[in-house]
Amino acid sequence: MTPRCPRKAAFVLAATDQGTLIVNRFDYRMLDEQAGIGVGFNLLDNSAYDPQEVGVALAMLDLAKIFRGPGVVAVDCGANIGVHTVEWARAMTGWGAVTAFEAQERVYYALAGNLALNNCFNASARHAAVGAACGTLRVPVPDYQRPGSFGSLELRPRPDNEFIGQAIDYSPAATVEVPVVSLDSMPWPRLDFIKIDVEGMELEVLEGARQALARWRPMLIVEALKGDKARLQPWLEAQGYKVWAMGPNYVAVHATDPAAEQIRPGG
Repeated sequence: MTPRCPRKAAFVLAATDQGTLIVNRFDYRMLDEQAGIGVGFNLLDNSAYDPQEVGVALAMLDLAKIFRGPGVVAVDCGANIGVHTVEWARAMTGWGAVTAFEAQERVYYALAGNLALNNCFNASARHAAVGAACGTLRVPVPDYQRPGSFGSLELRPRPDNEFIGQAIDYSPAATVEVPVVSLDSMPWPRLDFIKIDVEGMELEVLEGARQALARWRPMLIVEALKGDKARLQPWLEAQGYKVWAMGPNYVAVHATDPAAEQIRPGG
């Protein structure tokens, strides 16, 4: 019998404060001996990932239910393994639904598994990037069996790409083709809340959602860590949104939305 090659158990089950989740134990980049970044690192080290941001999102979803009525539709762009998606879906059982997009194939598998594992029947997952227009994008494939903050992976090469803990090869031979969809291309029954965390592609997602924003005026949480901050806030304000900073993110609520009166700067 041919000896089996050893296989690392990268993806494991973890009982966390945010549910039982499929987590990659190599999802980290250490900053020093104690501190690290990565969704997996936080879930395994602290039993939660960004609970403050999750809490703000849940509060905004509650406001959508109060002011817009049941049937709330939320979108998670750059869902990773689905911490936000699972939390939202559980909270909105009976009155709302979530669609989650994730471009990294292996991470998408964990996202879909976490929706099934947590019985999130009001949530769906799509293996796709979100951008300004429908098409395809060649996406790099990190080594998921070695340490790396996989949620920090940028889909496109830039001169100052963030180091995720391992070198990333953007050459054609090392990338795979992934579908790209625009939010305007989707047949939403309504659209109430969008989180955009796409590692520098935030403006592209917004450009591909102009019609949806004008029609539905959804509330937004947009990461501004890698995006063009000088353009992002003015862009949102030009669409009629009030904008507040919340850590590395912007919270945006349309000026005509009664929920805007419930939002306070800083979260």
